[in-house]
Amino acid sequence: MQLAAPHSPALTALREKLGRMCAGGEADRKALPFGIDAVDRWLPGGGLVLGAVHEICEQGTDAARASLSALFAAAILARLPGPVIWCLHSRDLFAPALARVGLHPDRVIYCETWKDSEVLPAMEEGLRHGGLAGVVGELVRLPLTPSRRLQLAAEASGVVAFVLRRSGAKADENNACFSRWRLSSSPSGPMSDFDMGRACWQLELLRCRGAEANTWTVEAPDAKGHLAIPADLGDRSPAPAEWRLATA
Repeated sequence: MQLAAPHSPALTALREKLGRMCAGGEADRKALPFGIDAVDRWLPGGGLVLGAVHEICEQGTDAARASLSALFAAAILARLPGPVIWCLHSRDLFAPALARVGLHPDRVIYCETWKDSEVLPAMEEGLRHGGLAGVVGELVRLPLTPSRRLQLAAEASGVVAFVLRRSGAKADENNACFSRWRLSSSPSGPMSDFDMGRACWQLELLRCRGAEANTWTVEAPDAKGHLAIPADLGDRSPAPAEWRLATA
């Protein structure tokens, strides 16, 4: 077999084509802004990248329930058109809670998969179909190879996927997810006579392609799935507020 010369025109053209494909793929990625300037300016593309897999975990003793993770994913998907495939780990998903953050239960297709070995192929199959708002999978573990398969399927269809880690942050492992987030509760805003104040979260970006880790304090999603800056932070001058929001 005749080998190609080190600098043959064919090899050069192939390298240039691969370079254009890689550069074009990153540039063409769509993103959904959070609507919070401090967060959107930090993320590549100005928001949460679509056509990618995002991993969400929680910190604390209640991390295995992944309740905040479910609300975070549901709020984002509520702002995207189309149905949602939700691959369950157990029958503890509370549909009215999803509706409180804007994701109506009529939009959710519940896939009763109880083990990681069932969730992963169901997610991959769902990601290969366009027209979905997104795919959610509740997993205990997400090793490298299955995460690569999910990421490739998401990139091919443009559908966003969320992996809710029901094992907590202690079981973090290297994988091919586009980003990894960690949520925990934060003290809510001031109480009034008839209002307990909007719940607040600490939103940590642990890892993301094209962005460094960071942490923000945000208000929990409203009925339309929008996060917000707490009022005591939003009323401050830009410099101190940004210093307090960005505590990487």
